[in-house]
Amino acid sequence: MTLNRRQLFGGAAALAAGVPASLPVQAAEQPDSHRTPAAAGPALEGPADHTLRIATGLIELGPDTTVSTKTYNGQFPGPLLRLAEGRRVVVDIRNDTDTPEQLHWHGQFLPADVDGAAEEGTPFIPAHGMRRIAFTPSPAGFRFYHTHVRAGADLSAGLYSGQAGLVYIDPARDPGAYDREVFLALKEFEPFLSRTETPLDFLAPTNRVPGLQEASWQAMLAALKEGLKPGYELAYNFFSINGRMLGQGAPVRVKAGERVLFHVLNASASQIRSPALPGHVFRVVALDGNPVPRPSEVPVLWIGPAERISAIVDMKQPGVWVLGDLLDEDRRRGSGIVVEYAGRKGEPQWRKPQPFRWDYRLFGSPDTAATPPDKDIEMTFAARIGAREGFGEFTINGTAFSMDKMEPMFRLARGGRYRLHMRNATDDLHPIHLHRHSFEISTIAGLPTSGVIKDVAMLGSIQAMTIDFTANQPGPSLFHCHMQAHMDFGFMALFNTA
Repeated sequence: MTLNRRQLFGGAAALAAGVPASLPVQAAEQPDSHRTPAAAGPALEGPADHTLRIATGLIELGPDTTVSTKTYNGQFPGPLLRLAEGRRVVVDIRNDTDTPEQLHWHGQFLPADVDGAAEEGTPFIPAHGMRRIAFTPSPAGFRFYHTHVRAGADLSAGLYSGQAGLVYIDPARDPGAYDREVFLALKEFEPFLSRTETPLDFLAPTNRVPGLQEASWQAMLAALKEGLKPGYELAYNFFSINGRMLGQGAPVRVKAGERVLFHVLNASASQIRSPALPGHVFRVVALDGNPVPRPSEVPVLWIGPAERISAIVDMKQPGVWVLGDLLDEDRRRGSGIVVEYAGRKGEPQWRKPQPFRWDYRLFGSPDTAATPPDKDIEMTFAARIGAREGFGEFTINGTAFSMDKMEPMFRLARGGRYRLHMRNATDDLHPIHLHRHSFEISTIAGLPTSGVIKDVAMLGSIQAMTIDFTANQPGPSLFHCHMQAHMDFGFMALFNTA
């Protein structure tokens, strides 16, 4: 069966122009979607379309492995919400815990008071309380929802918990055709503090910026002279896909000759994942829910925290296989799921693929001439090791974000197209996220590309990247690294659009 990208993703293809100002942003133009429940009026009366309940409960990762964590509706991942593009939805969010919560609608174009970030002014969901919201889902494609609160050193809070769920916004026209659709949520549980960083050298291009390397070394030396130790890193006892460890849940059952569309979410607080399926390749058709200009085949899906990949796999290697992480230790701790062909039984097989570097340019347009911006914004990311509660402190242009002040760092004109020149003067990889917008990658390590539309992009250590976006959402929009510890300890900034 032939899959047509336009049929599959419909109106989401309009994003390929880098979210132009002319694109309708229906949620932002709906007055009711700005209102709190107290002022909702008739528009928010009656039953909700969906109810999400935040509570602490147990997740059985396997017969002998159960963890306690906060979840949505008592499960991980939270319920898959199939929403219709352009059709308004009402959601009740109930919080049965003792602490206020935020629920962020990651990847959608929503008003600041609905988006789900206190830094933007979204009201909290009170402890043992409820908040009703309404919005018009946009854009079409694979999105998700998750908690958005500061965790700090509390490894039971924020993204360390099981608070993540899937959203798929079906396009208004041509919903598409495929043989089988499978959603996979990758997640680790029971985090603990470590001072050992797992080396990951998988991004391309590989060239680094010499000046940034020198700045990183100088920052390290200055911290050591102050008596600071290298900051904590996060490690995990258990890994899972869809809340089950490898071999403990139902397999993905397929038939020979099928074309399976995998939607893969990395719901981790800090880990880069690398799922592979022996004997098969992934034909990537969308990144973060947005169709790519050039679908390409890859042997491994390198995927940073909060990234989503939609990829087609032609099922033509009958057998029982492990779809699992490249790292042997992570697979041993549960990072995988069995793929079982009809009529085949036996022990699941794993074979490590050949080394492969992940390069966003593989999926970009052959025409690498990105639309020129109206204005350039320079951003340098730096770190002081061990400076905050034993964790590293991160800064943007020399400033760590203050949750007390929450002041905008950048002021934008609505409808203006901006190019962010991001320079990473740290030894860490950073999955960069911009709320309420999508952006287009225009250069990676100085090399041009175009047409790759995302809301999270991995910026390599001691590297530079430029991204373009149109400031078409009024009010404050949060920019941050999606590593929980990085954003908790300074790696955030607010853009304010007027």
